[in-house]
Amino acid sequence: MHLAGIPVRDEDVFKLSGLLRSAGFEDVASKLTKALLIETTILALTIPDRESILRALDDPPDGLAELRGVLLREHEWRLRQGLV
Repeated sequence: MHLAGIPVRDEDVFKLSGLLRSAGFEDVASKLTKALLIETTILALTIPDRESILRALDDPPDGLAELRGVLLREHEWRLRQGLV
């Protein structure tokens, strides 16, 4: 599945879903789980989804480090542009 424009293995999306649930972001976790079940190839993420994922990936496992980096760069850009 592609998240934030990058490929993420299904196993890592499943891990991310668990991390999101543990961090209290049940809605985003459910969105990812549903996307896995219906074999979504590209999942659109809202800005709140992206921020929730970024918070859940404070110390990301190896398979999710690139996703965290992309989301962090996007967040920093939005801050610089005054969009957040």
